[in-house]
Amino acid sequence: MARDVLQLDQVRIHSGSATRDQAMKEAADILVSVGAVTAEYYDAMQQREATVSTYMGNELAIPHGTNELKATILASALSVVRYDGGVDWDGNPVTFVMGIAGRGDEHLEILSQIALLFSDEDEVATLKQAATPEELFALLSAVNES
Repeated sequence: MARDVLQLDQVRIHSGSATRDQAMKEAADILVSVGAVTAEYYDAMQQREATVSTYMGNELAIPHGTNELKATILASALSVVRYDGGVDWDGNPVTFVMGIAGRGDEHLEILSQIALLFSDEDEVATLKQAATPEELFALLSAVNES
């Protein structure tokens, strides 16, 4: 991967809540803003969500596109949005929404790093306590080491 998949400007914290679609749109918009995906990627995320939920457990959802729309991915990247007020993800409580775009199979490496982090409830609690996007970014920087 030529550049880090996660940069500080791709990390946000909101004190309020959002709907699943609003959260997915923000995750996609961040990826668009850094040139990782085309504007059509949000449609690909919605198509994926219509077939299988991207809720992963432990307050995490990882919306991503379908294989059919891989052409909308220009570079591997990650977006991270924490909603302190929560997101109702089809009945599941979500605090962290991580949009992911991976060229080729690069998303698998990124996913393995995220899975390790979110498999530990103490790590998730630490992520929830980060006071600023800078702190949250520092805690998540391991994704750049994949």
